[in-house]
Amino acid sequence: MPLGIAQAAKYEGDDWWEWSVWIEAEESELDAIEFVQYTLHHTFPQPVRRISDRTTHFRLKSSGWGGFTIYAKAVQKDRSETTLQHELKLYYPRRA
Repeated sequence: MPLGIAQAAKYEGDDWWEWSVWIEAEESELDAIEFVQYTLHHTFPQPVRRISDRTTHFRLKSSGWGGFTIYAKAVQKDRSETTLQHELKLYYPRRA
């Protein structure tokens, strides 16, 4: 399985979502990663964020009002890099 980015999002109301993204891959591939550098939309405070926590699959948690493209660079322990991108999609909950 190649490296990929997965997401989760929860609508909080008033056009606002809590969301997170993380790296999906085989365990051995995750073990080889030293850190992941995520680049968010330029309107975020600190749009470039570095995550080193392997136990969470390098999960980044944040919140916002709209979708955008997230760019990521997975830096392996041997210093090689894999670049990824993911379109963050935020959906309103279904109304009953």
